[in-house]
Amino acid sequence: MLRRHSSCSRANSATLVLGLVVAAVIFFSAVSAFAHCDGFDGPVVAAARAALQTGNVNHVLIWVRPEEAAQIKLAFDEALAVRKLSPQAESLADRSLFETLVRIHRAGEGAPYTGLKSVGRDLGPAIPAADEAIKTGADDTLIRLLTKKVQDGIATHFQEVLAKKKFAVDDVAAGREYVEAYVGFIHYVE
Repeated sequence: MLRRHSSCSRANSATLVLGLVVAAVIFFSAVSAFAHCDGFDGPVVAAARAALQTGNVNHVLIWVRPEEAAQIKLAFDEALAVRKLSPQAESLADRSLFETLVRIHRAGEGAPYTGLKSVGRDLGPAIPAADEAIKTGADDTLIRLLTKKVQDGIATHFQEVLAKKKFAVDDVAAGREYVEAYVGFIHYVE
């Protein structure tokens, strides 16, 4: 029976680590993931550049929901027509397509459109590591990065809870500090 319990503990530990990695991906990329797609150097604009170069709208249709495809096709056709007029018209047409595409893509994610972001903005370590994992087909560096961040976060919150755990019952302020640390720890783990 003890052996079975040990394997269950290992399975539970593995499940916990996997859950923590998934939570870290969500936590560390929640803000950045949305910002990632709305940059001039993000994957949505890169797809739009490829579509304009090749004349093939399918490069960008993958970034929007099917019900928005007609709107993107229209914006794409208009951009192709206008960019022939002059270099300035080309630049304006491209930007208009980029903005339309990113705005509709973000709406599909349930995120607001706040304009196109500049090239080279700080996306933190997780998003570039995730992109690199996709590019190389290897996720080990990404997993190590996220696992380390989760371990560090848990350790920090946990130590704070332990440091504030022992307080006199009549010291309500200290008790509230403990509760604040406890809630922060639990929410982090959650």
